[in-house]
Amino acid sequence: MAKKRKLPLRKCVITQEMKPKQSLIRVVKTKEGEVFVDPTGKKNGRGAYVSKDVQVIDQAQKNGALEKHLEIKIPDEVYQHLRHEIEGE
Repeated sequence: MAKKRKLPLRKCVITQEMKPKQSLIRVVKTKEGEVFVDPTGKKNGRGAYVSKDVQVIDQAQKNGALEKHLEIKIPDEVYQHLRHEIEGE
């Protein structure tokens, strides 16, 4: 009998929901202060997970929750990249 592997869960910093890691996108802030989308989920730096939902991204951009979480100003290009990742699925 195959052992069922536990799904890694992560919390969306916008909706506060726990979801499987695959259904979230990771945004990373490096020590150098760079912010970018990390589709692999393996890059070094402080990560924040957001749901793969354009409305959640819009909400994050409006209320600055992601900026508060990562403690850095997030350029519009990062939000654009997130929307692109979701729509390109």
